[in-house]
Amino acid sequence: MGITDRVWGALTSMVKLEDKVNRQAEAMKSQQQKIEDLTGRVIRLEAQLELLTGAAFVKRLKGE
Repeated sequence: MGITDRVWGALTSMVKLEDKVNRQAEAMKSQQQKIEDLTGRVIRLEAQLELLTGAAFVKRLKGE
């Protein structure tokens, strides 16, 4: 195996590694977006729960 084959193999490995890193970065961006969307949904659910809990408490105080 000559030096040219070694250099070519190293360059090929670097290109493959770069591709893997780029794909992983895209996957991480996608996962981060999903996490942010879920966080927003949880915040909305918490707000609804607080409103409903407060309304039930007020209703109970009024004796209805």
